Amino acid sequence: MSSPARALAAALLTGALTIAGCGGSTSSPTAGRQTSATSQGARHGHGGGAVEVPTPGRIPPTLDANNVYAAGRPGLLSPVVRHDPALVYVPNSKSNTVDVISQRTFKVIEHFAVGSLPQHVTPAWNLRTLYVTNDTGNSLTPIDPRTARPGKPIPTLDPYNMYFTPDGRWAIVVAEADRQLDFRDPRTMALHHALLTPQCAGVDHMDYTADGRYALVSCEFAGRMIVVDLQLERIVKTIALAPGAMPQDVKLSPDGRTFYVADMALNGVWLVNARTLRVKRFELTGAGAHGLYPSRDAKVLYVSNRMEGSISVLSFATGRPIAKWRLPGGGSPDMGGLSADGKVLWLSGRYDGEVYAISTATGHLLHRIKVGEGPHGLCVWPQPGRYSIGHTGILR
Repeated sequence: MSSPARALAAALLTGALTIAGCGGSTSSPTAGRQTSATSQGARHGHGGGAVEVPTPGRIPPTLDANNVYAAGRPGLLSPVVRHDPALVYVPNSKSNTVDVISQRTFKVIEHFAVGSLPQHVTPAWNLRTLYVTNDTGNSLTPIDPRTARPGKPIPTLDPYNMYFTPDGRWAIVVAEADRQLDFRDPRTMALHHALLTPQCAGVDHMDYTADGRYALVSCEFAGRMIVVDLQLERIVKTIALAPGAMPQDVKLSPDGRTFYVADMALNGVWLVNARTLRVKRFELTGAGAHGLYPSRDAKVLYVSNRMEGSISVLSFATGRPIAKWRLPGGGSPDMGGLSADGKVLWLSGRYDGEVYAISTATGHLLHRIKVGEGPHGLCVWPQPGRYSIGHTGILR
Protein backbone atom coordinates (compact mmCIF):
# COMPACT_ATOMS: atom_id res chain seq x y z
CA MET A 1 0.00 0.00 0.00
CA SER A 2 1.40 3.41 -0.97
CA SER A 3 2.08 6.05 1.67
CA PRO A 4 -0.88 8.28 0.62
CA ALA A 5 -3.16 5.22 0.58
CA ARG A 6 -2.05 4.25 4.10
CA ALA A 7 -2.67 7.80 5.26
CA LEU A 8 -6.14 7.82 3.73
CA ALA A 9 -6.97 4.47 5.31
CA ALA A 10 -5.86 5.79 8.68
CA ALA A 11 -7.98 8.90 8.25
CA LEU A 12 -11.06 6.86 7.40
CA LEU A 13 -10.54 4.48 10.31
CA THR A 14 -10.28 7.39 12.72
CA GLY A 15 -13.09 9.44 11.18
CA ALA A 16 -14.94 10.10 14.43
CA LEU A 17 -11.78 11.19 16.23
CA THR A 18 -10.79 13.33 13.28
CA ILE A 19 -14.09 15.20 13.36
CA ALA A 20 -13.63 15.80 17.07
CA GLY A 21 -10.14 17.18 16.53
CA CYS A 22 -10.67 19.23 13.39
CA GLY A 23 -10.69 22.54 15.20
CA GLY A 24 -6.97 23.05 15.65
CA SER A 25 -3.41 21.81 15.34
CA THR A 26 -2.48 18.76 17.38
CA SER A 27 0.66 20.65 18.41
CA SER A 28 -1.38 23.44 20.00
CA PRO A 29 -1.35 23.56 23.82
CA THR A 30 -5.13 23.96 23.71
CA ALA A 31 -5.75 21.06 21.31
CA GLY A 32 -7.04 18.79 24.06
CA ARG A 33 -9.57 21.32 25.26
CA GLN A 34 -10.74 21.98 21.68
CA THR A 35 -11.26 18.27 21.08
CA SER A 36 -13.23 17.85 24.29
CA ALA A 37 -15.50 20.83 23.61
CA THR A 38 -16.18 19.74 20.06
CA SER A 39 -16.91 16.17 21.12
CA GLN A 40 -19.45 17.39 23.66
CA GLY A 41 -21.14 19.51 20.99
CA ALA A 42 -21.20 16.57 18.58
CA ARG A 43 -22.80 14.30 21.20
CA HIS A 44 -25.43 16.93 21.92
CA GLY A 45 -26.24 17.39 18.23
CA HIS A 46 -26.35 13.68 17.43
CA GLY A 47 -27.80 12.13 20.54
CA GLY A 48 -30.72 14.50 20.82
CA GLY A 49 -31.83 13.90 17.25
CA ALA A 50 -31.88 17.67 16.80
CA VAL A 51 -30.60 17.61 13.23
CA GLU A 52 -33.37 17.04 10.71
CA VAL A 53 -32.75 15.02 7.57
CA PRO A 54 -35.00 16.95 5.18
CA THR A 55 -37.26 15.50 2.51
CA PRO A 56 -36.63 16.68 -1.08
CA GLY A 57 -39.37 18.85 -2.51
CA ARG A 58 -39.83 21.22 0.42
CA ILE A 59 -37.70 23.91 2.03
CA PRO A 60 -36.99 22.99 5.66
CA PRO A 61 -38.26 25.71 8.02
CA THR A 62 -35.69 28.10 9.44
CA LEU A 63 -34.63 27.08 12.95
CA ASP A 64 -34.25 30.70 14.08
CA ALA A 65 -36.02 33.66 12.49
CA ASN A 66 -32.96 35.81 13.22
CA ASN A 67 -30.34 33.37 11.95
CA VAL A 68 -30.52 31.53 8.64
CA TYR A 69 -27.33 29.71 9.69
CA ALA A 70 -28.78 28.37 12.96
CA ALA A 71 -28.52 24.78 11.70
CA GLY A 72 -24.79 25.32 11.13
CA ARG A 73 -23.80 25.75 14.76
CA PRO A 74 -20.90 23.60 16.03
CA GLY A 75 -21.88 20.03 16.82
CA LEU A 76 -25.06 19.99 14.73
CA LEU A 77 -23.81 17.36 12.30
CA SER A 78 -26.50 15.58 10.35
CA PRO A 79 -26.77 11.80 10.79
CA VAL A 80 -25.93 11.68 7.07
CA VAL A 81 -22.40 13.03 7.63
CA ARG A 82 -21.59 12.16 11.25
CA HIS A 83 -19.22 9.33 10.24
CA ASP A 84 -17.58 11.14 7.30
CA PRO A 85 -13.86 11.72 7.92
CA ALA A 86 -12.80 15.34 8.51
CA LEU A 87 -10.99 16.19 5.29
CA VAL A 88 -10.40 19.13 2.96
CA TYR A 89 -10.91 18.57 -0.78
CA VAL A 90 -8.80 20.89 -2.93
CA PRO A 91 -9.44 21.22 -6.70
CA ASN A 92 -6.25 22.26 -8.48
CA SER A 93 -7.41 24.10 -11.59
CA LYS A 94 -4.07 24.10 -13.39
CA SER A 95 -3.08 20.56 -12.42
CA ASN A 96 -6.47 18.94 -13.18
CA THR A 97 -6.25 17.13 -9.85
CA VAL A 98 -7.76 17.05 -6.37
CA ASP A 99 -5.65 16.94 -3.22
CA VAL A 100 -7.22 15.61 -0.02
CA ILE A 101 -5.94 17.03 3.28
CA SER A 102 -6.51 15.55 6.74
CA GLN A 103 -7.90 18.16 9.13
CA ARG A 104 -6.25 16.23 11.97
CA THR A 105 -2.69 16.05 10.64
CA PHE A 106 -2.76 18.95 8.14
CA LYS A 107 -1.12 16.68 5.56
CA VAL A 108 -2.12 15.67 2.04
CA ILE A 109 -3.29 12.05 2.32
CA GLU A 110 -4.71 11.46 -1.16
CA HIS A 111 -4.31 12.84 -4.68
CA PHE A 112 -6.26 11.95 -7.82
CA ALA A 113 -6.84 13.19 -11.35
CA VAL A 114 -10.14 14.72 -12.49
CA GLY A 115 -11.39 16.49 -15.63
CA SER A 116 -9.80 19.64 -17.03
CA LEU A 117 -9.99 22.93 -15.12
CA PRO A 118 -11.62 21.78 -11.87
CA GLN A 119 -13.00 24.90 -10.18
CA HIS A 120 -15.00 23.95 -7.08
CA VAL A 121 -15.89 20.98 -4.88
CA THR A 122 -19.61 21.22 -4.11
CA PRO A 123 -21.66 19.21 -1.59
CA ALA A 124 -24.97 17.84 -2.88
CA TRP A 125 -28.24 19.05 -1.32
CA ASN A 126 -28.65 15.71 0.48
CA LEU A 127 -25.03 15.81 1.76
CA ARG A 128 -24.29 12.34 0.35
CA THR A 129 -22.01 13.30 -2.54
CA LEU A 130 -19.35 15.91 -3.27
CA TYR A 131 -19.00 17.07 -6.88
CA VAL A 132 -15.86 18.39 -8.56
CA THR A 133 -16.92 20.89 -11.23
CA ASN A 134 -14.59 20.25 -14.19
CA ASP A 135 -15.21 23.43 -16.15
CA THR A 136 -13.61 22.90 -19.57
CA GLY A 137 -13.72 19.14 -19.03
CA ASN A 138 -17.54 19.39 -19.29
CA SER A 139 -18.01 16.92 -16.46
CA LEU A 140 -18.69 16.46 -12.76
CA THR A 141 -16.55 14.06 -10.76
CA PRO A 142 -18.57 12.63 -7.85
CA ILE A 143 -16.72 11.89 -4.61
CA ASP A 144 -18.03 9.62 -1.87
CA PRO A 145 -17.30 11.61 1.33
CA ARG A 146 -17.34 8.40 3.40
CA THR A 147 -14.36 6.96 1.52
CA ALA A 148 -12.92 10.09 -0.16
CA ARG A 149 -12.86 8.15 -3.44
CA PRO A 150 -13.86 9.60 -6.83
CA GLY A 151 -16.46 7.95 -9.03
CA LYS A 152 -17.25 7.91 -12.73
CA PRO A 153 -17.42 11.41 -14.28
CA ILE A 154 -20.88 12.70 -15.22
CA PRO A 155 -21.01 14.57 -18.57
CA THR A 156 -22.21 18.13 -17.85
CA LEU A 157 -21.83 21.24 -20.00
CA ASP A 158 -19.50 23.98 -18.73
CA PRO A 159 -19.82 23.44 -14.95
CA TYR A 160 -17.89 26.37 -13.51
CA ASN A 161 -19.85 26.29 -10.25
CA MET A 162 -22.89 24.50 -8.86
CA TYR A 163 -25.75 25.23 -6.46
CA PHE A 164 -28.98 23.52 -5.38
CA THR A 165 -32.41 25.03 -4.94
CA PRO A 166 -33.32 25.17 -1.22
CA ASP A 167 -36.04 22.55 -1.67
CA GLY A 168 -33.56 20.14 -3.26
CA ARG A 169 -35.62 19.89 -6.42
CA TRP A 170 -32.94 21.10 -8.83
CA ALA A 171 -29.21 21.37 -9.14
CA ILE A 172 -28.18 24.67 -10.73
CA VAL A 173 -25.04 24.31 -12.80
CA VAL A 174 -23.43 27.69 -13.40
CA ALA A 175 -22.28 27.57 -17.03
CA GLU A 176 -20.15 30.70 -16.92
CA ALA A 177 -18.67 30.63 -20.44
CA ASP A 178 -22.08 29.92 -21.98
CA ARG A 179 -23.80 32.61 -19.87
CA GLN A 180 -26.56 30.41 -18.54
CA LEU A 181 -27.86 28.76 -15.39
CA ASP A 182 -28.76 25.15 -16.05
CA PHE A 183 -31.49 23.69 -13.84
CA ARG A 184 -30.75 19.96 -13.71
CA ASP A 185 -32.10 16.84 -12.05
CA PRO A 186 -29.91 16.49 -8.91
CA ARG A 187 -29.77 12.71 -9.26
CA THR A 188 -29.03 12.26 -12.96
CA MET A 189 -27.93 15.79 -13.91
CA ALA A 190 -30.31 15.62 -16.88
CA LEU A 191 -31.13 19.13 -18.11
CA HIS A 192 -34.52 20.50 -17.09
CA HIS A 193 -34.19 24.16 -18.12
CA ALA A 194 -31.35 26.32 -19.44
CA LEU A 195 -31.89 29.86 -18.17
CA LEU A 196 -30.01 32.18 -20.52
CA THR A 197 -28.25 35.13 -18.85
CA PRO A 198 -26.91 37.22 -21.75
CA GLN A 199 -26.76 40.36 -19.57
CA CYS A 200 -24.62 38.57 -16.98
CA ALA A 201 -21.13 38.08 -18.41
CA GLY A 202 -19.10 36.03 -15.96
CA VAL A 203 -22.07 34.58 -14.11
CA ASP A 204 -20.49 32.72 -11.22
CA HIS A 205 -21.70 32.98 -7.58
CA MET A 206 -25.04 33.28 -5.77
CA ASP A 207 -26.96 33.01 -2.53
CA TYR A 208 -30.67 32.88 -1.71
CA THR A 209 -33.17 34.97 0.21
CA ALA A 210 -34.14 33.55 3.59
CA ASP A 211 -37.42 32.17 2.21
CA GLY A 212 -35.59 30.47 -0.67
CA ARG A 213 -37.64 32.24 -3.33
CA TYR A 214 -34.98 34.37 -5.02
CA ALA A 215 -31.28 34.06 -5.89
CA LEU A 216 -28.92 37.01 -6.07
CA VAL A 217 -26.33 36.15 -8.73
CA SER A 218 -23.03 37.91 -9.49
CA CYS A 219 -21.95 38.90 -13.00
CA GLU A 220 -18.17 39.14 -12.67
CA PHE A 221 -17.43 40.73 -16.04
CA ALA A 222 -20.54 42.90 -16.30
CA GLY A 223 -20.31 44.85 -13.04
CA ARG A 224 -23.84 43.95 -12.00
CA MET A 225 -26.06 41.43 -10.23
CA ILE A 226 -29.16 39.63 -11.43
CA VAL A 227 -32.10 38.36 -9.40
CA VAL A 228 -33.56 34.97 -10.33
CA ASP A 229 -37.03 33.82 -9.29
CA LEU A 230 -36.36 30.17 -8.44
CA GLN A 231 -40.01 29.15 -8.76
CA LEU A 232 -40.50 30.73 -12.15
CA GLU A 233 -36.89 30.01 -13.19
CA ARG A 234 -36.45 33.41 -14.78
CA ILE A 235 -34.57 36.68 -14.24
CA VAL A 236 -36.76 39.31 -12.60
CA LYS A 237 -34.30 42.13 -11.93
CA THR A 238 -30.86 43.52 -12.76
CA ILE A 239 -28.90 45.52 -10.17
CA ALA A 240 -26.18 47.87 -11.39
CA LEU A 241 -23.16 48.25 -9.11
CA ALA A 242 -20.47 50.73 -10.24
CA PRO A 243 -18.12 51.24 -13.19
CA GLY A 244 -15.28 48.76 -12.93
CA ALA A 245 -17.04 46.54 -10.40
CA MET A 246 -16.16 42.83 -10.44
CA PRO A 247 -18.59 41.00 -8.10
CA GLN A 248 -17.59 37.59 -6.76
CA ASP A 249 -18.93 35.58 -3.83
CA VAL A 250 -22.37 36.29 -2.33
CA LYS A 251 -23.59 35.61 1.23
CA LEU A 252 -26.81 36.42 3.05
CA SER A 253 -26.60 38.00 6.51
CA PRO A 254 -27.86 35.80 9.38
CA ASP A 255 -30.98 37.94 9.85
CA GLY A 256 -31.81 37.59 6.15
CA ARG A 257 -31.92 41.35 5.60
CA THR A 258 -28.69 41.97 3.70
CA PHE A 259 -26.70 40.31 0.96
CA TYR A 260 -22.93 40.80 1.05
CA VAL A 261 -21.18 40.73 -2.34
CA ALA A 262 -17.39 40.60 -2.61
CA ASP A 263 -15.87 42.85 -5.29
CA MET A 264 -12.40 41.83 -6.43
CA ALA A 265 -11.75 44.98 -8.47
CA LEU A 266 -13.07 47.60 -6.05
CA ASN A 267 -11.51 45.83 -3.06
CA GLY A 268 -14.45 45.46 -0.74
CA VAL A 269 -18.02 44.27 -0.31
CA TRP A 270 -21.35 45.59 -1.48
CA LEU A 271 -24.29 45.50 0.90
CA VAL A 272 -27.60 44.84 -0.88
CA ASN A 273 -30.99 45.05 0.82
CA ALA A 274 -32.43 41.53 0.58
CA ARG A 275 -36.02 42.77 0.66
CA THR A 276 -35.93 45.71 -1.75
CA LEU A 277 -32.97 44.29 -3.71
CA ARG A 278 -31.34 47.70 -3.85
CA VAL A 279 -27.73 48.57 -3.10
CA LYS A 280 -27.29 49.97 0.42
CA ARG A 281 -23.60 50.88 0.41
CA PHE A 282 -20.04 49.68 -0.21
CA GLU A 283 -17.38 48.77 2.40
CA LEU A 284 -13.65 48.58 1.73
CA THR A 285 -11.94 45.43 3.02
CA GLY A 286 -8.74 44.78 1.05
CA ALA A 287 -7.27 44.24 -2.39
CA GLY A 288 -8.98 41.47 -4.35
CA ALA A 289 -11.92 40.78 -2.00
CA HIS A 290 -13.17 37.38 -3.10
CA GLY A 291 -14.60 34.75 -0.71
CA LEU A 292 -17.18 35.25 2.07
CA TYR A 293 -17.66 32.95 5.09
CA PRO A 294 -19.99 33.49 8.09
CA SER A 295 -18.64 32.44 11.49
CA ARG A 296 -20.32 29.55 13.27
CA ASP A 297 -21.83 31.91 15.85
CA ALA A 298 -23.15 34.10 12.99
CA LYS A 299 -21.57 37.23 14.47
CA VAL A 300 -18.90 38.00 11.86
CA LEU A 301 -18.14 37.51 8.17
CA TYR A 302 -14.67 36.50 6.99
CA VAL A 303 -13.61 38.11 3.69
CA SER A 304 -10.60 36.72 1.82
CA ASN A 305 -8.60 39.51 0.15
CA ARG A 306 -6.82 37.57 -2.56
CA MET A 307 -4.49 40.25 -3.91
CA GLU A 308 -3.05 41.38 -0.57
CA GLY A 309 -2.83 38.13 1.36
CA SER A 310 -5.25 39.05 4.10
CA ILE A 311 -8.60 38.20 5.66
CA SER A 312 -10.95 40.96 6.82
CA VAL A 313 -13.41 40.34 9.64
CA LEU A 314 -16.73 42.19 9.30
CA SER A 315 -19.31 42.58 12.06
CA PHE A 316 -22.80 41.46 11.01
CA ALA A 317 -24.21 43.86 13.60
CA THR A 318 -22.71 46.93 11.88
CA GLY A 319 -21.74 45.63 8.45
CA ARG A 320 -18.29 47.15 8.91
CA PRO A 321 -14.74 45.74 9.26
CA ILE A 322 -13.50 45.16 12.80
CA ALA A 323 -10.21 43.34 12.18
CA LYS A 324 -7.75 42.27 9.50
CA TRP A 325 -5.52 39.20 9.56
CA ARG A 326 -2.45 39.18 7.33
CA LEU A 327 -0.75 35.98 6.20
CA PRO A 328 2.93 36.04 7.18
CA GLY A 329 5.02 36.22 4.05
CA GLY A 330 1.95 37.00 1.96
CA GLY A 331 -0.28 34.71 -0.05
CA SER A 332 -3.38 34.63 -2.22
CA PRO A 333 -6.34 33.52 -0.02
CA ASP A 334 -9.25 32.61 -2.25
CA MET A 335 -12.10 30.15 -1.57
CA GLY A 336 -12.72 27.69 1.22
CA GLY A 337 -14.73 27.21 4.40
CA LEU A 338 -14.74 26.65 8.15
CA SER A 339 -14.06 23.50 10.12
CA ALA A 340 -17.12 21.91 11.71
CA ASP A 341 -16.37 23.55 15.06
CA GLY A 342 -15.62 26.92 13.43
CA LYS A 343 -12.14 27.17 14.92
CA VAL A 344 -10.20 26.91 11.65
CA LEU A 345 -10.76 28.85 8.44
CA TRP A 346 -9.41 26.92 5.45
CA LEU A 347 -8.60 28.88 2.27
CA SER A 348 -6.90 28.00 -1.01
CA GLY A 349 -3.83 30.00 -2.07
CA ARG A 350 -4.89 30.54 -5.66
CA TYR A 351 -1.59 31.78 -7.09
CA ASP A 352 0.79 30.00 -4.75
CA GLY A 353 -0.13 26.31 -4.93
CA GLU A 354 -0.94 26.10 -1.22
CA VAL A 355 -3.72 25.93 1.33
CA TYR A 356 -3.94 28.01 4.51
CA ALA A 357 -5.35 26.86 7.86
CA ILE A 358 -6.07 29.95 9.97
CA SER A 359 -7.16 30.16 13.61
CA THR A 360 -10.44 32.07 13.93
CA ALA A 361 -9.65 32.75 17.59
CA THR A 362 -6.43 34.63 16.90
CA GLY A 363 -6.23 35.15 13.14
CA HIS A 364 -2.84 33.41 13.17
CA LEU A 365 -1.74 31.08 10.39
CA LEU A 366 -1.64 27.53 11.77
CA HIS A 367 -0.41 25.70 8.68
CA ARG A 368 0.58 26.37 5.07
CA ILE A 369 0.16 23.18 3.02
CA LYS A 370 1.57 22.66 -0.47
CA VAL A 371 -0.88 21.33 -3.06
CA GLY A 372 -1.18 21.34 -6.86
CA GLU A 373 -1.22 24.32 -9.20
CA GLY A 374 -4.07 26.82 -9.10
CA PRO A 375 -6.04 25.60 -6.06
CA HIS A 376 -9.51 27.14 -6.12
CA GLY A 377 -12.85 26.31 -4.49
CA LEU A 378 -11.85 23.89 -1.77
CA CYS A 379 -14.48 22.11 0.34
CA VAL A 380 -14.10 21.52 4.08
CA TRP A 381 -16.06 18.41 5.08
CA PRO A 382 -18.14 17.49 6.98
CA GLN A 383 -20.12 20.60 7.82
CA PRO A 384 -22.93 21.09 10.35
CA GLY A 385 -26.34 21.76 8.82
CA ARG A 386 -29.34 20.00 7.31
CA TYR A 387 -28.90 20.58 3.57
CA SER A 388 -26.50 22.18 1.11
CA ILE A 389 -27.31 24.97 -1.30
CA GLY A 390 -23.99 24.43 -3.01
CA HIS A 391 -20.78 26.27 -3.90
CA THR A 392 -18.01 25.06 -1.56
CA GLY A 393 -20.44 24.21 1.22
CA ILE A 394 -23.23 26.64 2.13
CA LEU A 395 -25.39 24.68 4.54
CA ARG A 396 -28.63 25.70 6.21
